[in-house]
Amino acid sequence: MFNKDLFIIAELSANHNNSYEIAEKTIVEMSKAGADAVKVQTFTADSLTMHVNNEYFGPRTSGLWKGQTPYDVFSEGAMPYEWQPKLQRLANDLGLIFFSSPFDLDGVDFLESINVPIYKIASFEITDIPLIEYVARKGKPIIISTGVASAGDIELAVSTCRSVGNDNITLLKCTSEYPAKPEMANLRTIPNLQQTFNVRVGVSDHTMGATIPVVSVALGATVIEKHFILDRGMGGPDSQFSMEPMEFRQMASACREAFTSLGEVSYNVSEKDKLRRRSIFVVKDIKRGDILTNDNIKSVRPGHGLHPRFLSDLLGSVATRDYKKGDPFKLF
Repeated sequence: MFNKDLFIIAELSANHNNSYEIAEKTIVEMSKAGADAVKVQTFTADSLTMHVNNEYFGPRTSGLWKGQTPYDVFSEGAMPYEWQPKLQRLANDLGLIFFSSPFDLDGVDFLESINVPIYKIASFEITDIPLIEYVARKGKPIIISTGVASAGDIELAVSTCRSVGNDNITLLKCTSEYPAKPEMANLRTIPNLQQTFNVRVGVSDHTMGATIPVVSVALGATVIEKHFILDRGMGGPDSQFSMEPMEFRQMASACREAFTSLGEVSYNVSEKDKLRRRSIFVVKDIKRGDILTNDNIKSVRPGHGLHPRFLSDLLGSVATRDYKKGDPFKLF
């Protein structure tokens, strides 16, 4: 379930390349690669942009989607709504949680009709307070990416959820560049998000490789989201910042190993380990009445004798009983 210690999300996004068969096969591979959940996106191009050729909506002049209009990019990447109930059944049969990012109220209503258990708010929608409030009112866990958010934006989004009684909030540190560079990650923000907003935290990562997710886990992330593709050679809007199955499997394994290694705050020393440390031993036979010197007592392993902190106090004193070489030195 979502409340498990470490929750790893495989993002399908536009990597179906408008083929239902590819979408199905991708979800099967996600399951094999160690994902806990598959996330899709529920939108039409009209949910996000306008089909107008002007300075705001015309072809992009730089970046991954240079030369394409936003309407064209979103039309290409949109997953048909009729696929989603079937993909949900497949994911659930494979033991995966299936959920989505809606981009308008109609999308939320559709996702409610198939009873998704979690909602995700994408980075660029963090200022869409009516959408966030509508989602939060459903009373389900809500994950919010913070890729283009100021602290004030995050506070408004979180307070909106809480104002309608939804405190099951996860904030994801995200760098909204495609692909993103590791030096842009600013992962020290992760513990600050948790401390500032008192929420579960994680990362939505667009870099290539597993470094950012693993470091995020070390900093307290309990939710990891990465884009997943069968083969980057397939192309598509999201292909250049998506992980192939083997890469995702290695990343998931490394994240879980990192999470397990965190353990808990502990300064306990077992009795077995205490005996592995140094203590004072007799290194030359001693008779009662002999003077204790560096020649006849010494700090060595193991820990069956007196604590080494007493060595300097013992030197120059008189032995109160006989000892044989190799005996742990004890006062009584």
